[in-house]
Amino acid sequence: MSEGEMADAAGTMRVGCAGWSFPSAHAAEFGPGDSALQRYSTRFSMVEVNSSFYRQHKPETYVRWALSVPADFRFCVKIPRAISHEHALDATTPLLDAFLYGAERLGERLGVLLLQLPPSTAYDGRVASAFFRALRRRSNAAIACEPRHASWFTAQADAMLAEQGVARVAADPARYPLAGEPGGARDWSYWRWHGRPRMYYSAYEEADLKTLACRYRESAMAGPAWVILDNTAHGHAVGNALRLQALLQHTDRANRCPD
Repeated sequence: MSEGEMADAAGTMRVGCAGWSFPSAHAAEFGPGDSALQRYSTRFSMVEVNSSFYRQHKPETYVRWALSVPADFRFCVKIPRAISHEHALDATTPLLDAFLYGAERLGERLGVLLLQLPPSTAYDGRVASAFFRALRRRSNAAIACEPRHASWFTAQADAMLAEQGVARVAADPARYPLAGEPGGARDWSYWRWHGRPRMYYSAYEEADLKTLACRYRESAMAGPAWVILDNTAHGHAVGNALRLQALLQHTDRANRCPD
C-alpha cells in the first residue's frame, strides 16, 4: 500500500458481512464461541462495523472486540455520519479525534476505515483532500470511500483519491457505471454489495454471485481485495457470503471463472 497499513499480500481475498449476527438457519456452519462475534470469526476473516456510523462506541468495547477474534481477523469501521453527512467532511477534527480514540483501540486488527458519503455530497477537492490528509495523520489504517454523487466519478476525483491512497468502493447496485468498479488507489480494492434488486433486503442469485466471484478474484490479482455483503435486512448477507466463499475457492482451484 502507498498509504496505510494494508498488510495483506496481493491475491488475498477477504469476505465478510456488515455486522456479525447470523440467522439461526446458518448457525451450524459456524464454530463454537462465547459470543456471536467469536462464532462469526470462525468462518469469516473480516467484518464491517456499521454501528459506529450511528453512535459512539466506548474504547473498551473496541478492546473487547479485538480480544474476541483471531490475530489475522480484521475490522472495517465506518466513519460516523456526523462527519460524513452532517458536516460534509468540513471542520471535523474534534469529531474525528473522538471517533479514532475508540476505533484505534482495535490495534493491529483495525484494517480499514470506511467513509460512505450521502448522494447529496458533490465532489469538492479542497475539502475532501484536507479531510483525508487529516485522517491519514491520525491513523495508519487503510481508507475506503463510497461516494454516491456523480461528480465523484471523474478523472479529477479519482486522481485525488489515488494521491491520498484512498480506495474508491466498488458498489452494487451501481448508481453510475464507474461506481461498480474499484477506483482511486488501485493497489487494493474494497467491494460493497448491498442487495439486488432491493438494496439491503434482496438476496443475490447464484448467477450474480458467480459474476462477483469472477470479477473479485481478477481484482485481487492486482492487490488484496475485501468484499462485504450488506444485504442484512432479511438476513441474506451471511448465506450469500458463505456461498461466495465457496465460489472463490472453486475459482482459485480452477484458476478461471466458473462456467
